[in-house]
Amino acid sequence: MPVSKKYIKQIQDRAKKAIDKPALYGEDIDLKQFQKYIERGKIESLELLPELAKEAALMAGVDVEEKERSGSYLQMDHSVVYKRLSKLYEGKVELMSTNEAIETYDWLEEYFWRIVQPDTDKYTAQVALNPTHGYFIRILPGQKLDYPLQTCLMIAEGYISQNVHNIIIVEEGAELHVITGCTLSRSDAVGIHLGISEFYVKKGGKLFFTMIHNWAENFYVRPRTAVVVEEDGVYVNNYALLKPVKSIQSFPTVYLKGDRASARFNTVIYGLKDSYIDLGSKIIFEGKDTKGESLARTIADHKSVIYSRGDLIAKTKDYCMGRLDCRGIIFSNDASIYAIPQLISYGANRADLSHEASIGPISEEQVEYLMSRGMTKDEATSLITSGFLNLDIPFLPEIIDKHIKEVIQITSKESM
Repeated sequence: MPVSKKYIKQIQDRAKKAIDKPALYGEDIDLKQFQKYIERGKIESLELLPELAKEAALMAGVDVEEKERSGSYLQMDHSVVYKRLSKLYEGKVELMSTNEAIETYDWLEEYFWRIVQPDTDKYTAQVALNPTHGYFIRILPGQKLDYPLQTCLMIAEGYISQNVHNIIIVEEGAELHVITGCTLSRSDAVGIHLGISEFYVKKGGKLFFTMIHNWAENFYVRPRTAVVVEEDGVYVNNYALLKPVKSIQSFPTVYLKGDRASARFNTVIYGLKDSYIDLGSKIIFEGKDTKGESLARTIADHKSVIYSRGDLIAKTKDYCMGRLDCRGIIFSNDASIYAIPQLISYGANRADLSHEASIGPISEEQVEYLMSRGMTKDEATSLITSGFLNLDIPFLPEIIDKHIKEVIQITSKESM
């Protein structure tokens, strides 16, 4: 049975009232310029992608050979062009487009537009009124996959708005790794990616979510993400932005509702060219003995502007612990970084919240030391940059950790 038409109409009615509502943060974008609708045909294998698309997918963390993946989902523009789940995991995990899930499960109403609201701003409203798929992943109770699932949201045409709604449900006691890449196969494309993501981690569940953004100089990005973590649940979010982007603004929120629930954000940002980047994370502590941590490493080069936000909000009357660690390096006289940590306690007299934020130059002493060991200045700077951005991300599959390190190294050299 599908989600009820009555509920869908309620969502759309709310969205219509916010169709011109600007977001709280970031540049206001005129969505009317992105009107194209592009459908694509299905492919039989990721290795059959055109070379430019294949290269873009690889730079966004996608394994086109699928050797160490439990399944794959690829959306190009407004169409799902590839979806595959290994036969080993059939009956353990579900993978489909959100449109398909809405037509299949009436109970999805309990998760669909529940923690991200359709009237939050014009971008949520656009997705609610003009949805173009997105992925639905549900891992069944007690299940654990040997390899990550991978998803890729790709744009191959200019002047479109890709309006995706992603839902992940980790049932009780299950564990799931998801690697998602958002990317362009055309570096000159002008357009916008709007991504609504609602993730649910049930009692004792674990979700490790790694997102690699590989955008370009003329592209706008507006993700809207919320996560609910229940008792003894774990959510780990790893995010990397290592290429230029016209403008991106995102401020995901995690609700630690269950006792002993935990969340961690690991964020790596390299601001290049004229990129305008406004990113952060918000952790809300509602359960007993909850723990949250947000680590961000940012580099601003050329004429880039970076806002690095972090909110820890304690609402529980019991013990909770949260920490923010935001560090930035300025490479250019024309670049800017704004570190904006915020700690809030609503009568949470047992909350332990702390933050550390710093912005500074690259260490000349380190550069000189490496040069004394035979490196050129560019080589030394590249090595230091790679080391600064390489967060020690826990629970990350080795193959993905290696890929991120390679991308950082390549990007560092390219920016010199």
